[in-house]
Amino acid sequence: MRRRWVKVLVVVVVIIAGLFVAVDRLAVHYAEKEAAALAQERYGYGAGSTNGSAEVSIHGFPFLTQAADLRLDHVTLRAGNFSVNTTVNALGDHLNVRTLDLDLRGLTVSSLTARSAGADLVTGRLTIGYEDLSGVVSRLLGEGGALTVAPDTGGAGGVQEAGLRITGTWNGRPLDTAATVAVAADEFELRVPELGDTRYAWRVPMPQNINFTAARTTPGGLEVEATGHQVLLGR
Repeated sequence: MRRRWVKVLVVVVVIIAGLFVAVDRLAVHYAEKEAAALAQERYGYGAGSTNGSAEVSIHGFPFLTQAADLRLDHVTLRAGNFSVNTTVNALGDHLNVRTLDLDLRGLTVSSLTARSAGADLVTGRLTIGYEDLSGVVSRLLGEGGALTVAPDTGGAGGVQEAGLRITGTWNGRPLDTAATVAVAADEFELRVPELGDTRYAWRVPMPQNINFTAARTTPGGLEVEATGHQVLLGR
């Protein structure tokens, strides 16, 4: 008789645990969708493009315990294919951001319905394809043909600058010149010294207190790193 009750108790515990896990996963899925929608609304991530996207992942288990404490240990956001414009709104200045990844640690919210949060530490990376850079440079600088942007390994030095090479035809003559991308605050700036020190800066909508800290060229595209402490999100 006792063994039968033990079996029944085990079955009940397993069922309750399964229900808890199911409810927990449903709750975290809903929270992730709401957070992604807020990121699109507040910062424009993934918006305005047919293939744009914004995804939020809340890590750790159980989620319901974290939600009850109003603190999430680890959250990641990945957005892709959204457009940014230069700070001067020049004609043809739209630039596609291939991906933006943010890793958020130690998030706190004032309530379960709050539309803002704070994070102890945020690190991230922004990636822009060379084909997208070539397109925007051709629109902004091109006179007589398309221009091509590629990495320039012998170019800029320093953590906050990345070297590029621009080739093609400009103003009726062949062009092969060095350019740099420099980062500061929430902006990155393209500089082309040979063309009258031409400069164009793009500002990326970011949560408060996140700054770009480094730029580098990779085989897959231009990468810009970001770091923030005591970050305010959604405000």
